[in-house]
Amino acid sequence: MTDIRKPLKKLLPYLIQAQSDNLNEADTVQRLIKVFEEVLGYDVMTDISREAQLKNKYVDIALKIDGVVKLLVEVKAASEILRDRHIEQAQAYASRNNFRWVVLTNGLVWTLYHLTFEEGIEYEKVFSCDLSKGETFDVSAEHLSLLHKDSIKDGKLDDFWQKNIALSPATIGRAVFQETALAHIRREIRRETGLLIDYEDLGSAIHKMLSPEALALIGPLKIKRRRLVRRQKTIENVSSDGQPQGIA
Repeated sequence: MTDIRKPLKKLLPYLIQAQSDNLNEADTVQRLIKVFEEVLGYDVMTDISREAQLKNKYVDIALKIDGVVKLLVEVKAASEILRDRHIEQAQAYASRNNFRWVVLTNGLVWTLYHLTFEEGIEYEKVFSCDLSKGETFDVSAEHLSLLHKDSIKDGKLDDFWQKNIALSPATIGRAVFQETALAHIRREIRRETGLLIDYEDLGSAIHKMLSPEALALIGPLKIKRRRLVRRQKTIENVSSDGQPQGIA
């Protein structure tokens, strides 16, 4: 991925100053356009659109690659505390156009959401970072580099999202509570203790180890049983001379 640390450090004092000066939303947008241009590689003439409109609602910035909108950006005033509900306008616009990515930012705090529209509008937080926290600057820069024009063009943002899904509590939980996975754990416990634990008791014990947040994503305990495949066998009745006489 593109290393954005140097240009980001150059503009960071202006973003911090914006918060100190309590800049309004319109002035914050102007500074963010510089970030998208000088840090994240978007052409201000062709890639950055202001105030995409849906009926009477607007999205502050739409970012395009090869003329196609890839990111919607909802901007709040520099000192405003961000809330998930702030992306409601962007959600409505995204759902009408099947856009999947929404960024919410006040210049220092950046949160990326991934949207799905199968059953209503649902969103998941992909990452959130705060540039005002110097000790986590490198991690924040790495996250923001996923929004770089080249990263999106090369599919790195989509790859990051797919990895997120694969490593999510819901995905891992479904894998762990498969009977085949539990069987391996069960064998190890028997090897260590000599006890053969029931699948339900084992699944319940693992379930209790998980955090409330993980349990909410995994849902109720359900152990996925293997389907038994019965193979029909043909049995030949063989006479004393070795010749088959029939099939049972």
